[in-house]
Amino acid sequence: MIELENVTKVYSNGVKALDDVSFQIGKGEFVFIVGNSGSGKTTLFKLLIKEIEATQGKIFVDGINITQLSHRKIPKLRRHMGVVFQDFRLLTDISVYENVAFALKVVEASSRKIKRSVPMVLSMVGLADKTKMKPTELSGGEQQRTALARAIVNNPPILLADEPTGNLDPKTSWEIMKLLQEINLRGTTVVVVTHDKEVVNAMKKRVVTLKDGKVVRDVQKGDYGHED
Repeated sequence: MIELENVTKVYSNGVKALDDVSFQIGKGEFVFIVGNSGSGKTTLFKLLIKEIEATQGKIFVDGINITQLSHRKIPKLRRHMGVVFQDFRLLTDISVYENVAFALKVVEASSRKIKRSVPMVLSMVGLADKTKMKPTELSGGEQQRTALARAIVNNPPILLADEPTGNLDPKTSWEIMKLLQEINLRGTTVVVVTHDKEVVNAMKKRVVTLKDGKVVRDVQKGDYGHED
């Protein structure tokens, strides 16, 4: 589903953010990518969504070698993945419903599909009664639920989340992680980049630890905190 082969990323200022990183994530897995600030985990996330380019190596996403992908084909790649960001990245001048529907309009889904899919996914994330509200009227947790709904409304095979609990309190963080687990149980491959040790240790999923741009630990049902 996701495979990195000897991936190195050196920025223009000479900083080597990733150094010969190789690992695979199989279909249906739930994986945490963890590490301290400067470990390379954010760079890895940006590489996976094709926001930046690798200096060396290959990255395969759902069978596609994205290191050779032209910019013209990036929108098609992103149909294979849902993406959730720490800062939500919602459109603040339109409603919750319209934010989620926008993800379907971009891929030219029919109005019938939009009317069927959007209420269903908003109900799944617990926002059935918030559809007409704007993001600015929601709590942080509700905004992240909206972002999650938008990410999964296309039913992508892969969901990538960058610090999805970074701006949330512990109770709300746990609610978001339970939602991610539910999405995973429906067959979606889930990859979460995080530094939230409590969440990682409670979930007992596969944990890939980065340090100074290298994978230093990769364990099933792992925890976070023994990498130093």
